[in-house]
Amino acid sequence: MTPLSPEVLPAGIRARLVPGINGMTVHVLEAGEDAPERPCLLLLHGFPELAYSWRRVMPALADAGYYVVAPDLRGYGRTSGTDATYDDDLAPHRMTNLVRDQIGLLYALGRRSVAAVVGHDFGSPVAAWCAMIRPDIFRAVALMSAPFAGPPGIRFAGDPMPPPAPDVHEELAKLPRPRKHYQWYYSTRPANEDMWRAPQGVHDFLRAYYHHKSADWADNRPHRLGGWSAAELAKMPTYYIMDLHETMAETVAKEMPSAAQIAANAWLPDSALAVYAAEYGRNGFQGGLQNYRVGTGRVFESDLELFAGRAIDVPSVFIAGASDWGIHQRPGAIERMQGTGCSRMLGCHLVEGAGHWVQQEQPERTVALLLDFLREAGRTA
Repeated sequence: MTPLSPEVLPAGIRARLVPGINGMTVHVLEAGEDAPERPCLLLLHGFPELAYSWRRVMPALADAGYYVVAPDLRGYGRTSGTDATYDDDLAPHRMTNLVRDQIGLLYALGRRSVAAVVGHDFGSPVAAWCAMIRPDIFRAVALMSAPFAGPPGIRFAGDPMPPPAPDVHEELAKLPRPRKHYQWYYSTRPANEDMWRAPQGVHDFLRAYYHHKSADWADNRPHRLGGWSAAELAKMPTYYIMDLHETMAETVAKEMPSAAQIAANAWLPDSALAVYAAEYGRNGFQGGLQNYRVGTGRVFESDLELFAGRAIDVPSVFIAGASDWGIHQRPGAIERMQGTGCSRMLGCHLVEGAGHWVQQEQPERTVALLLDFLREAGRTA
């Protein structure tokens, strides 16, 4: 495997491979690497994204004086040593090992700490756990699009047993319009093939997926939900709460943008989408889907229960698109994040004109908010 070609990268960003990282060779994008004394920012992408998803913010952050590093996470892109199949052991994808991946990368780069770790979508919980587990290394954290509600709790002796919760998945399937939760669909064996071998092809599948979750899709008008119930969850768009008998490829195909909309898309032109399509077309999606399986199966949750009652105590900030349903997909999470999940939260910002892909849809505003946060975090350190 070779790094991404400079031809597809904005000026000021380079790609390279870093070997010997927790069993992997990690593909990274870097900006500002010419000045080793610069403070470091570590940027962690989500699904179905890549290090490339940070291309629109990296040069500006480097111009502001930072050494900016964005890896393809375990199972993604050109990071190798992680070829994934559905029958693989999921242990390498448990959250504590993903934190270990980031520490190993930083040490390989000669860094003992970073000014901040920044995570978007699935990268947001990884960033949160980095800050929770090793605050000495990850000295501030910016979470994007996925709120962090805190560690799972532990029931102590004498605590009353909670009443049994209804099976929300059974209830979703029984609705007049039968539905299913996308994370549990992503945890099924067919999900990878459904998307990798989508009838419309990977390129058009990703085009529709990114459009459907962006501010460009006019029906993205998120609001708080009343709770974790089928009736409430079913208020979300079908890219979160899918029709029961449809694949994700079928779901998003209904919202494929027109040729005119694609031509007018400045934040994701076809030349940029082609980079994603090539990577996912080669590898498939299973590497990223393993993380959903860890989450829905809860098989490694005991690792995280060790931190029950703890909060993220380093300076933190939350940034998301105002048109992003991801803010509310876990009812109450954004409120718990600001209440008990993060003890030093310096801001919670919803960016107009952005949906789920905030750092791509509104890069200038995202950079401005990150730099404001970094300055304030530096003053409060």
